[in-house]
Amino acid sequence: MSSTIKYKDYIGSVEYSAEDKVFFGKIEFINDVVTFEGTTVEELEQAFQDSVDDYLEMCREIGKEPEKAFKGTFNIRMQPELHKEAARLSIVQGKNLNQLVVEAVSQYIHHAHQHKQHA
Repeated sequence: MSSTIKYKDYIGSVEYSAEDKVFFGKIEFINDVVTFEGTTVEELEQAFQDSVDDYLEMCREIGKEPEKAFKGTFNIRMQPELHKEAARLSIVQGKNLNQLVVEAVSQYIHHAHQHKQHA
């Protein structure tokens, strides 16, 4: 079983407590704390979906914009020489640095998925 589940663009972490014999998790990548649990996989999935729906409903009721798990932007930190070489390469290829990084991450993820399928 994956350690994450997805519903309506939200990702939930999944853990298991052998002591309590319960699956539990929380919605990841948002600042609000939204948790869920279940004793079976089916209960856990339903509890996650209910928690997401309840979160969205609560935000609507109080007039708050629900947080989105991913906005499509993030900052990265790298060694200055790597930054310089990436910037140089982006110019040579006629791209901006953002396009180069998006392409590199896309290729990395594609390669990782292919490797996972052959494992």
